[in-house]
Order: sequence, then C-alpha cells, then structure tokens
Amino acid sequence: MLELGSTSLIIVGAVALIAVVCLAYAVVLRRQVLAAGEGTRAMQDIAQAVQEGAAAYLNRQFRTLVFFAVAVCLLLLLLPGDTGIKVGRSVFFLLGAGCSAAIGYLGMWLATRANLRVAAAASLPGGRAEGARIAFRTGGVVGMCVVGLGLAGASIVVLIWRGDAPAVLEGFGFGAALLAMFMRVGGGIFTKAADVGADLVGKVEQGIPEDDPRNAATIADNVGDNVGDCAGMAADLFESYAVTLVAALILGKAAFGEQGLVFPLIVPAIGALTAILGVVITRVRGSESGLAAINRGFYTSALVAAVLAAVAAFVYLPSTFAALPGVGASLADHGGDPRIVATGAVLIGIVLAGVILWLTGYFTGTTSKPTQHVARTSRTGAATVVLSGIGVGFESAVYTAGIIAAAICAAFLLSGGSIVLALFLIALAGCGLLTTVGVIVAMDTFGPVSDNAQGIAEMSGDVSEEGARTLTDLDAVGNTTKAITKGIAIATAVLAATALFGSYAASVSEALADLGETVAGATGVTGAMLSYEIINPVTLVGVILGGCTVFLFSGLAIDAVTRAAGAIVFEVRRQFRDNPGIMTGEVRPEYGKVVDICTRDSLRELATPGLLAAFAPIAVGFGLGVGPLAGFLAGAIATGVLMAVFLANSGGSWDNAKKIVEDGHYGGKNSDAHAAVVIGDTVGDPFKDTAGPAINPLIKVMNLVALLIAPAIVTISVGDDANHAARLGIAVLAAAIAFGAVVMSKVRAARVDSAARLEHEMELVRD
Repeated sequence: MLELGSTSLIIVGAVALIAVVCLAYAVVLRRQVLAAGEGTRAMQDIAQAVQEGAAAYLNRQFRTLVFFAVAVCLLLLLLPGDTGIKVGRSVFFLLGAGCSAAIGYLGMWLATRANLRVAAAASLPGGRAEGARIAFRTGGVVGMCVVGLGLAGASIVVLIWRGDAPAVLEGFGFGAALLAMFMRVGGGIFTKAADVGADLVGKVEQGIPEDDPRNAATIADNVGDNVGDCAGMAADLFESYAVTLVAALILGKAAFGEQGLVFPLIVPAIGALTAILGVVITRVRGSESGLAAINRGFYTSALVAAVLAAVAAFVYLPSTFAALPGVGASLADHGGDPRIVATGAVLIGIVLAGVILWLTGYFTGTTSKPTQHVARTSRTGAATVVLSGIGVGFESAVYTAGIIAAAICAAFLLSGGSIVLALFLIALAGCGLLTTVGVIVAMDTFGPVSDNAQGIAEMSGDVSEEGARTLTDLDAVGNTTKAITKGIAIATAVLAATALFGSYAASVSEALADLGETVAGATGVTGAMLSYEIINPVTLVGVILGGCTVFLFSGLAIDAVTRAAGAIVFEVRRQFRDNPGIMTGEVRPEYGKVVDICTRDSLRELATPGLLAAFAPIAVGFGLGVGPLAGFLAGAIATGVLMAVFLANSGGSWDNAKKIVEDGHYGGKNSDAHAAVVIGDTVGDPFKDTAGPAINPLIKVMNLVALLIAPAIVTISVGDDANHAARLGIAVLAAAIAFGAVVMSKVRAARVDSAARLEHEMELVRD
C-alpha cells in the first residue's frame, strides 16, 4: 500500500480543516438569510404551504430510496477484492448517498424560506440589491455545504486508507451519483408536471397569469422548483464534486504516486476558499443587472483560484517527474516539469468553466440574439417558436461539446502524448473546474428562489408594481443562471466520465495481470471481448448501445413528465369546472390534491430510469465483454454531452423568450404571441429541468458501475476459472431487469392513456 509522508498528511489534514471552515461559513450565511424580513401574513401562508409540500415530497422520496441504497450497499460487498476495502467502500457508499441527500434537503429547506424573504425585500428601498443578495447567499449556503462535505469525505478517506483511498472513494462517488440521479429524475418529474399542467390550463385555457392563486397547480409548481432545481441540482453538483475527486485520486496515484493522491485535494480546497470570496463580493451595485454582479463574483473567484493553484503546484510538486516518489515507470523519463503541467491542467478547467458560462449565457440570455430570435418567431405561432428553440439547442450543443473536446485535447497535448498522464490531467482539469463550484451552486439556487419569490408575490398580491418588476428581472436572471450551471455541470460530468474511463481501463489491466493475461495475448471470441479497438464490430456495438441508452433514458424521463402533467391538467380542469367560484375568487382551489398527484406520479416513475442506468452496463459488460463495455461508455459520454446541452439550452431559450414577450414585446401578455411562447416554454420544461440535467449523473453512474464490475467481468470471462454460463446468466438477468422496467413503464403509459380517454368521454357527456 502507498504510504503518505508527514508533509502530505499535514496537507490532507489542512484540507479537512478547510472543509470545516466552509461548513461554518454556511452556518453564518444561513443566519444572514433567515434574519431578513418575512413579509406579510398572506406571503407567509403561501410560503408555509410550499414548505410543507416540499418537505413531504422529499421525506417520501427518501423513505423509498433508503431500501434501494441498502440493497446496493450489500451488493458491493459481493464484488471481488480485499475485505477491508469492500467494507470501507460500502460504508462510504452510504455516506456519499447520505451527503447527497442531506445537501438536497438543506437546499430545499432554506430555499423555501428564502423565497419569502426575497419577495418581501422586493418592495423595499433598494429591493433589487437586497433581493439578489438574499437569493445568492441562500445558494452560497448550499455551495459551501457542497464543497465542505465533498472535501471532508475525500480527506477523511485519504487519512484513513492512505494509498487504498481511491478504491474506497469509488463507493463514496457511486453513492453520491446514484442518489443524485434519483433526486434529479424524481424532482424533475414533479416540478415539470406541475409547471406544464399549470401553464396549459391556467395561461392557455383560462388566460390567467402564471402564478394566479386561482390555479390549483400553483403551489405544486412552486414546490417543484424546490425539490427539482434546489434539492435535485444541489445533489447533482455534489456528486459531480465527489466523482471528479474520485477519478482524480485514482489516476493521480497511478501517474504521480503520493503527490498525485494529495494534489487533487489541494486544488478544490483552494476553490473552497475562493468560493467564500466569490459569495462575499457578489453584490448588485445600483441599477446594474443581477447577472452582471454574479458574473463579477464568478470571474473574480476563478482568477484568484487560478493564481493560488499555480502557487500550490510550484510549492508542493517537484521540478522533474523522476523526483516524484512512486511515479509510474512510463513517466520517470518524461522531460516536462510536473509543476507547469499540473498548473496548465488546472487552468484548462478554470478557463473551460468561464467559457461555458459565457457561451450558455449567450444562447439563453434575454438580451442575446438567439433568444431574441426565438421570441420574434412568436409572431408566426407556436410551431415556429418550437422549431427555432430546437435550432438554438442543436447549435449550442455543437459549440459546447467542441469546447469540451478542445479542453480534453489541450490536456492530452500538455501530457506530451502519455495516455496515463493525459487522463490524470483531464481529471485535474475537472478539479480546476470544481474550484468554481461553490459559486456555481449559488448561481443555480438563485434561480428557483427568485422564481418562487415572484410566485409568492403574485399569489399574495402584496407587492408593489415596482417590486413586481424587480422580481420579474430577478427571475429572468435566474433562468440564465440555471442554464449556465447546467452547462457547467455537463462539462464536469464529461471530464469526470472521461477520467473514470481511464480508471476503468486501469482496473481491467490490473484484473488481467492478476490472472496472468493481457489484452494483446487474448485471441478468438475472448480477444474480441477484451479489445478496445473501435474497428472491432463488437466494440462498435457497445458504442451504439451506449448512445441508445442515453436516448432511451431521456425519452423515459420526458414520457414520465407527459403522463404526470396530463393528470395535473385533468385535475385543474375538473376544479375549474366543478367550482365556478374559483374564477371569481369566492372558492379556494384544492392545492393539496395537485401536490399529492405530483408526488405519487413522480415517485412511481422514479424506478424505470434508475434501473436502466444501473443494469444496462452490467448487461453489456457481462454479455459482450470489457471491450464492448468500454465502447458503451464512450457512446454514452459522446451522446450524453450533446443531448444534455441540447435539452438544457433549448429549454432555457424558450423560457426566456417567454419572459421577453411577457415584458411587453410582440403583443405582451394574453396575446397570440404570448400563447405561442407559453407552448414553447411548456415543451422546454421537461427538456431543461428533467431529462437534460438527469443525463449528468446518468453517465457517471454508468461509468462507476462499469469501474466496479470490471474485475468481476474479467474473472468470469478469462482464464481457467472462466464460467461463460454464469456470465451470460448475469447478462440476461440484468437485461431483463432493465427492459422489464421499460416495459412496465409502457404498461403504465397505456393505463394513463385509457384513463385520459375515459375522462375525455365523460367531459363530452357532461357538456
């Protein structure tokens, strides 16, 4: 086992201390947020209903997921390997899942209290600056918890397990990623079912405002913002943090030895400190845009992080690769300077974050040409709005994927052609990107808090006209920041998945070496199963299946929203039809029924995408071999980055095009153009807030599953103990579970369609 020197142990201890500082600062920010005024009694009543609905949903979701987490924990104990490592990996799987859940719950809890305070601040003097400050500091609490818990988990594992830490951290990252995926899918289905249902019946059919209290789906819509965009995205960014650290430590140990195990912790620790700086300096000045203040905080903290990371590299790392204790033999003769190479990799990640922030803002911002073009197409109807938004999404996906690919190529060139070093540098670039994650989380939470604040203000009717305009502006900024964080999250996912891809190859090689085999030495069918060559037909099949899984996963998520939204539409229509007093304000809508429908349907739809993500790699790996499984992962990464960016940016452009029209352009509210952009926004809702964001944890879950099962696949496929009957049996069982879940989803869809037809026939009879 690789031992750490006293200097390295002191540094890891300092990283753990920085994690504690971040958590302490989160407590300070939380107190500042809760100290703000709570507004009128009407505002408080609405906020209370949102708080209760969000807490009830997450409590039910966690009760559902706890059994799944325990089952996976027990399965991890069955994998081959050292008993101590297996136990540690299983324990930290539960801790990773627990941290992901805790951060999600914290994000929801505070956001449902901050929204009220932002709404109350809007009508006060300096309301724009104060509202933006409260919303951003709410996100700052969540951001500090993300970096604090992520650093604490990684540093504790390194202190306890030393050289074996990467193997144990696989469990920590897997737990965080798996739970985040479930929270992303479940929360996304909830929030977009409510949002779509509220818009279709309220705005389009009844012609009432978005957050009109007469709409029975408004409370569910506001609840959904918190369980989807706050809880789900916070968990998603935490698992990105954890998984990137896992990949960096695994590859760092292989490339740099002791320093490679410690330096990836130093970089995000620096980012944690600069995130505090970013939160402190983000203040709206006078009449400036909230987005300008947020960008200033982001770029300032990123610049400081880059400088400090360079200083850390030159202080901690030696000037030659040969001086690195434990460095791989292939790198001992490398002529480069590890300090310059490591600094360059970190800078690649930081620059990538800044470029994606600008690019996503360009394609989704209300003042940018693409979104203004989408808004202009509203003059010719909903069809052209949908088509133009799809075009924006496709185009932006190409540019974003190209930039991420360029960053990977830059890391490869920096490595001097060494694959081992290149993979570590890609992971370091991910760590560089993570230096901004504290501010990124704050940016993301800003969106749903502002959105909820606007809803509370409109439903209560207690905010002045100027305050309403302030909240509309903050909501538009929030739409852009949410799109930006989704773009950065997918970039992190691709870097982490690419690095895990390299870890997977190392795991396969180690397993083969234990059996006295090599990839090059295998022939026939076994050789094809082990081959990574893309020209190998079976490996190419794996690539195709990986891309197919992303498409199927996205389709299932959007279908789930469609079914749940249909149920909401029927319920809201029923309430308007059966209680005419709702429209006159004499009867209070039954908000609780819509919340119950969203909760029931989102939890019912949760299992299918999750089972597909967990069992598809198992089916491919045991059925076709480790080579095709590598192709499967490559196909999923390539397709996933394009699909995720396309879905997120299309949805973001439709949402802000709606804001442009609602601000009075092209006819304003209640015009034909408004109806067209509402339809576009409705199409974009499951794109940007359900299917798109869920792809991030999907590709990391599949990579981690592949990494964990690789030794077992090799053991059962190669050598004297090969058992092809058992291998195929496992593959068939995994495929049956994955596709059985899909079939059950289709059966549920058929039942929902039958119920919808019956409801329509009853409406015709009543009419």
